Amino acid sequence: MRIIAGASKGRRLFSPTKQKRNLIRPTSDRAREALFNIISRRIINARVLDLFAGTGALGLEALSRGAEQCLAVDNNHEALKLIRSNSDACSVADKLTLVKKNLRNGLYFLENFKPDAGFSLIFLDPPYNKGLSLKILKELADGFLLAVESTVIIEENVEIMLPVKSGCLSLQDKRVYGGTGFWFYTRNQGS
Repeated sequence: MRIIAGASKGRRLFSPTKQKRNLIRPTSDRAREALFNIISRRIINARVLDLFAGTGALGLEALSRGAEQCLAVDNNHEALKLIRSNSDACSVADKLTLVKKNLRNGLYFLENFKPDAGFSLIFLDPPYNKGLSLKILKELADGFLLAVESTVIIEENVEIMLPVKSGCLSLQDKRVYGGTGFWFYTRNQGS
């Protein structure tokens, strides 16, 4: 794994050990590159929320490409160590905040971390096939964490069904890379 583009381009990222790969599933470089090509105009000065952050690759890629700040959340101790090591390797530790929380318990705690204008770019990459994508999408859809023009990107098993609309969020696009699907939601105008 490596950073694809931006200030940290080419930096190698630490990956989970073989024993931990069942707990931490990194987004492939190929899929991450395709994802960031799609959202390239939304990254500059973005306030990023990386949920189920794993290695931190999505948030770190955003910071490398010009995002203002990133809050990375994961419950796994090994993941938090990887994110910390990777942020140091990319020289972006000053723009990254790490939080250890079990996201199965909800997003209420994020009120204390929310930027004044809300998060403008949210990555949601939960364990596949556990129902967490839909659960957290519904929580995000009430809008309390979102900036006026937020984008929420969900990475999940391609066979999962997610709604076209949820609260203030509407599905704009879906892309497939092998068995991985990316759902792109944006906040509805006026909500």
